[in-house]
Amino acid sequence: MAFLRETLDRSSMSGADVDWVHRLVGDWQMLADLSFADLTLWLPVQQDDQGDPDASPWFLAAHARPSTGPNFYHDDVIGQAPSAERQSWLSQVLASGRSVTPEEVGYVREQYVPVVRAGRPIAVLVRHTDLQNMRQQGGLEVNYLQISQQLFSMIGEGAFPMDNVATGVGRGTPRVGDGVVRLTAEGVIDYASPNAVSALRRLGHTDHVSGADLSEIVTASLVPGTTVDETMPLVLTGRAPWGTEIEAGAINLTMRSVPLMRGGARVGALLLLRDVSEIRRRERELLSKEATIREIHHRVKNNLQTVAALLRLQSRRLDDPKAQEALAEAGRRLATVALVHETLSEGFSERVDFDDVAVRLLRATVEVASTQAVVTTAVEGSFGWLRPEDATHLAMILAELVHNAVEHGFEEGGPRDPDFSPEVLVGAHRDRQQGQDLLEVTVRDNGHGFAPAEPGVVRSGLGTQIVEALITDLRGEITWKTTEPHGTAVRFTVRLRGPSTG
Repeated sequence: MAFLRETLDRSSMSGADVDWVHRLVGDWQMLADLSFADLTLWLPVQQDDQGDPDASPWFLAAHARPSTGPNFYHDDVIGQAPSAERQSWLSQVLASGRSVTPEEVGYVREQYVPVVRAGRPIAVLVRHTDLQNMRQQGGLEVNYLQISQQLFSMIGEGAFPMDNVATGVGRGTPRVGDGVVRLTAEGVIDYASPNAVSALRRLGHTDHVSGADLSEIVTASLVPGTTVDETMPLVLTGRAPWGTEIEAGAINLTMRSVPLMRGGARVGALLLLRDVSEIRRRERELLSKEATIREIHHRVKNNLQTVAALLRLQSRRLDDPKAQEALAEAGRRLATVALVHETLSEGFSERVDFDDVAVRLLRATVEVASTQAVVTTAVEGSFGWLRPEDATHLAMILAELVHNAVEHGFEEGGPRDPDFSPEVLVGAHRDRQQGQDLLEVTVRDNGHGFAPAEPGVVRSGLGTQIVEALITDLRGEITWKTTEPHGTAVRFTVRLRGPSTG
């Protein structure tokens, strides 16, 4: 199925005309629902000297099906060329700028409407009605059809779609099936669909809806002291093509207004309204849960930092240097886990942007490592978004590897070279293989490196044992090697848990 932006490339329209067509198609589902009919949009083809002389000068650029009745076209028809008869009608309507309804053929009725912008027809909209399967007409059907004809007339006058439309009601924007109200030019309700009547009843209006003033109904339902959106009066009277939301006690209604124009004058308005009380309730629950989760992460971070501080205090009371070092190492590892929880407490996502964590982690780890050298750090590539449990494991692994690189790689300032500049580089590469997210990380330093004859020494410390245990838990692998002319490179690959998109 072709996208509208692709089919528009075949047209002869200007940029402003293309924008007009995009806006029309973005809003014409309302027209299809009100008219109980399929809508197709036909555009003239871009003519050039290289084109096929037998090709049709028209093509079908967009198609909408109604959600209120049977479909006319069941297959994808976008991109089709018109029949000779349809091409004749299309050319006639584009040239005259007037709507045409040819005689019915069998059980099919079609209406050709010029799409006008700035006083000039630029395309043709066709309404296709299946008379054999059409809904039995009652009060709702008659009023819907009347409103749709007003909108089709506005399209032919260049008054629809409208300029400066700013609905801004977010999730829960109303549709035709949610509730339809037609207002007079004075803001009095001329017609209300059953769903619209039910919505107004929930606002507390118990009298007749037809003939009532919509502004008075809504105003009477507002709780004293409620802050009213400045767009509300314009929407309730149908004076502007905007949207608003009304909150009256436990009821939330979204409303969208479409002024009905004739000859440049407003003759009434179409209002779509929807009861979004349940949607807003769920949104409030979600926000409450997110706030609770953030508070939990914040408290966990504070508790971990408190424990780390207590360990530092305790280490100062000990005379044994090894015991002091052990407590200091434990405190550093707790601070690393606290950094992940701090990141989680700052955002609404349930995942961690680990690129930010990695930069902060490197800076903190280098600062606390005991070395005489001033070490620079850098992160290359991207870790992406990670689940909290993966982020915690990865933060611990990185902290241990970077701390080991700084503390042991740059003892006594590092290699004796007048141009030597101590650095630790962390590289990350994400890949997806066989439905799994793979993360390859390299920690490289230009320090002393480990002795080739004793590679096992590098892996004998508690920190390295922690690293290997965490990598095993992530179903990964790790390797160490000495680099030339000096330094160490540690590379590990882990398999991340589940989706990790932010």
